Amino acid sequence: MEAPLSIAGVDPERNFAGGESQVLGLTVALKAAGHRAELICDPAGALWERARAARIECHPLCIRNSVDVAAGLRVRAMLARERYDVVHFHTARAHALAPFAQGRAGALIVTRRMDYAPNRLFAPWLYNRAVDGVAAISPAVAAALVRAGVARDRIALIPSGVDCAWFRPPTVNERGAARAALGLAPGAVAIGTVGMLEARKGQRYLLEAMALIAARTPAPDARAGAIDGAQVQCFIAGAGAQADPLAAQLGRCGLGGSVRMLGALDDPRTLLWALDIFAMPSLAEGLGVAALEAMACGLTVIASATGGLADAVVDEVTGMLVAPGDAAALAAAIMRMTPAPAWRAALGAAGRARVAEKFALEAMARRTLELYRQCLAHGRA
Repeated sequence: MEAPLSIAGVDPERNFAGGESQVLGLTVALKAAGHRAELICDPAGALWERARAARIECHPLCIRNSVDVAAGLRVRAMLARERYDVVHFHTARAHALAPFAQGRAGALIVTRRMDYAPNRLFAPWLYNRAVDGVAAISPAVAAALVRAGVARDRIALIPSGVDCAWFRPPTVNERGAARAALGLAPGAVAIGTVGMLEARKGQRYLLEAMALIAARTPAPDARAGAIDGAQVQCFIAGAGAQADPLAAQLGRCGLGGSVRMLGALDDPRTLLWALDIFAMPSLAEGLGVAALEAMACGLTVIASATGGLADAVVDEVTGMLVAPGDAAALAAAIMRMTPAPAWRAALGAAGRARVAEKFALEAMARRTLELYRQCLAHGRA
């Protein structure tokens, strides 16, 4: 058996989004496999709090921006003291710290999660020379790296992973409790989305789609939201810079009877278990962890055909893909799916099977560990 490794993950972000869920899940899985897996993160951030609750050793790091030299020097001193085999940098600001870590670990790894091209001046040097390996979470992300000048043979495709034991279809009682907590009527169809409230997440198009549906619905159902007699309720969960603009848009559209904004959720399952359809109208997405979590819960997904979402969701098999930024197409997909419960159930079951096969947390941890060992072996050679 191969010797266990000493691994530090670096994620200095304060918010807890899909990327942080991946960092925490990977660290927990590596520790469970017998490795020394620790985190370097912001003590005021949500990742620190959740990692400590999961009995993960954390080391404090506050970073002001991507050119925080003082933070880089603190990381360098910390790595010299702790002596890790592998240091894994998980976010854009963490990537900027990688050059300070040279010579302080056996291998330096970065994970790239966004499908837009990185800085063409900095990226080739960082990804080709300053680190030993690059993990891309989807083919779209890998292609963006190559377009920026990163050598393809330095990129390992490692999709994000979902804990399929935690994100699972609910029991009848669990679903009933989740729907009751939201005040959903027995026959209502619930549509929802979970994610940071940012422009690139495209929640505005979901509101526009709901407005289009209301405009096409004969009175008196229009105000409450109904399709073919079924009451339709929409839920938007998350926090971020677009919270106020979205609330203002909601007020202008007069959708208060059919759309609710829930704010940030500690556990997405409290919403996912109540839903019938999950929407992810992103304009750009590296992969779309929230969509994978919804699929693992047995939900059908309507998603934008952009970035890694086009790989995660198979059109007409596990859900539907629509053009990004196209509210009319999104509305049409919702109206087609709402009156078809048997079809939704079939798509949801296929989605659950796809996530379990291709996007399970265990597979992500195994592939990441393989990348670590390959980089360590190459460095020693």
